[in-house]
Amino acid sequence: MPALDRPLTNAKFTLDVSGIAGFFGGQEALAAITTIHLFKGKRWLGWYNMPGSYLLSRTIGQLANSGVWDRLFPRPDDSGFGLAESSFGLDGKPGPKYVASMSQTVIDTTGHLGYVIMTGSKTVPVEEIEGRRTIPSEVAFLDLRGIRGSRPAILQEDACQALLALIPISTSFITCILCAIYGDWFCFAMILLGIISGGVTSFVIGSAKLSISRVRSMASHPGDGLLIEANTIVVVRGEESAVSTITRGRFVLELMGSSHYNRIGMCSLLLITQFLQLLIIPQGSLFGQIMFVISLAVSWIYSYYLSSFPKEDIQLKWLLDFLGNPEMHRFRLQTRTAMTVFTCLLLREGIESDSAPLDAYRILRDFVPRDTPVWERWRHKVVQQLESEEYESLHALQVHPHDTVGFAQQDIMLLEALLRDAMSAFRGYERWHASL
Repeated sequence: MPALDRPLTNAKFTLDVSGIAGFFGGQEALAAITTIHLFKGKRWLGWYNMPGSYLLSRTIGQLANSGVWDRLFPRPDDSGFGLAESSFGLDGKPGPKYVASMSQTVIDTTGHLGYVIMTGSKTVPVEEIEGRRTIPSEVAFLDLRGIRGSRPAILQEDACQALLALIPISTSFITCILCAIYGDWFCFAMILLGIISGGVTSFVIGSAKLSISRVRSMASHPGDGLLIEANTIVVVRGEESAVSTITRGRFVLELMGSSHYNRIGMCSLLLITQFLQLLIIPQGSLFGQIMFVISLAVSWIYSYYLSSFPKEDIQLKWLLDFLGNPEMHRFRLQTRTAMTVFTCLLLREGIESDSAPLDAYRILRDFVPRDTPVWERWRHKVVQQLESEEYESLHALQVHPHDTVGFAQQDIMLLEALLRDAMSAFRGYERWHASL
């Protein structure tokens, strides 16, 4: 069938699209690729003229592992463990400091799962604990006790969100077909090349299996501890094996194919061939160039939408589901001293008398490292109240004459204020615990 009369045949200008082919939209396209593992069936929905082929090829080409691929797509000097997960934004972010309350083990920087828990804790509805106000601090509580088991695999999100990919897919195919109808075979071939390279790459990358590595621990004692960030603490209670999943576990992306991952390398070469667009598209007609730009623009808008998708929220859902869907609570204390006392109450709750004791004094000392007589007296009185396990009258937190021997009036006023902070923490904890 002869080609139809091409629109804009008599136009006196042409589009210079060589500057956007291959380079335009690289960051957004890479962000779109990283969402493949978030949704069911997303690997089948990459058949559109994907922008940013150069950055994509350089990024995923580093995953191929052989002498040939290493020369074509050299890795950064610090690459290695977890390269696949970090390349797709699934792992690699440093987490907060962790301090075990029983064994006193300290991990200065936890992994990505610790980061996910700390970030996710800030999205939980907060319960205000009233009291004297200076610098508010927050405490989150994640209770992993009584968790019978974890899910063996990650459950991906529903495919409804992924179906939005039908918009750039249909646009790319329509523009490709229109170029063929009007006889612009240069632009037809280049749009088709973009569709094929994007679809094949999405399928190969999306075929990888995503899971969470769980650190096995032979210890049966509690692994209770604290994830610590500036003015934010997450109290984690549970068995050592469950807590170590957060502190030392990670997301693992198991790529398909041989150990050299030649499929990944071939996808990178296919994306590199899209650079032919730099040479071929200027040979097309104005109409074909407009079709090419439309296909790229719609794909870029879709990629930009995916780049703003809250991946950490989905990862938090995965992790909590993997851990057995424990509840998480968040509290806002009005002073750091109240926050420290509240943290001790959360760590002490449910500890049997014959188990390893909680060193509350050490925790109070670590979070408020002041060694004046007033602070020492405050710490001793708070520990005495914690050990009494009687939170009604809070008798140990009252100021008695022997508590202020040798103190100036200013010191007495400070001690009274600090003890009122502790009282507000105890009362807030009791109200919350009674509501469970």
